Amino acid sequence: MRIPWSELCLAGSPFHSVILGTQTYPLGQIDLPIMFSNQANFRSEVLTFKVVTGSYHAILGWPYYAKFMVIPNYTYLKMKMLGPNDIITSGSTFLHAFTCDHEHFELATTIINSAKLPQLRESSTPVVPDSNKLTSLTAFRPSEETKAMGIDSTDPTKTVQIKT
Repeated sequence: MRIPWSELCLAGSPFHSVILGTQTYPLGQIDLPIMFSNQANFRSEVLTFKVVTGSYHAILGWPYYAKFMVIPNYTYLKMKMLGPNDIITSGSTFLHAFTCDHEHFELATTIINSAKLPQLRESSTPVVPDSNKLTSLTAFRPSEETKAMGIDSTDPTKTVQIKT
């Protein structure tokens, strides 16, 4: 939105559970005039938004729902509120909701992975396997139902296991 940082006021309280199990501290907060609907039937209010880094454009929570007497419908991605002439309906598209969810998933995954990666590095020791040495995973263990058959009569070490 190209709002200068000097316009932001301090906002010290963190968000909880925006990213599961972590806190997010806002960069600040700002009061913006918001208008819902069109010129024929509109509602205008000044809302206080907390500014955070991430993929959210705006989070309207229960305090705003109560202020506007809003009825959110998450199934249809619609929000209805009283206007001066009629009911105001605002909403989004499923593609936009999917895009926001995908961006939030990517952000949450990056943040959680960046927090857990140093812990994993400290708790594990890097091991380089010897590719010439047989391990229990690569070694062939024949069952009782197989027998060795020679494939070269001149070399008895060349055998193949065949199921009986």
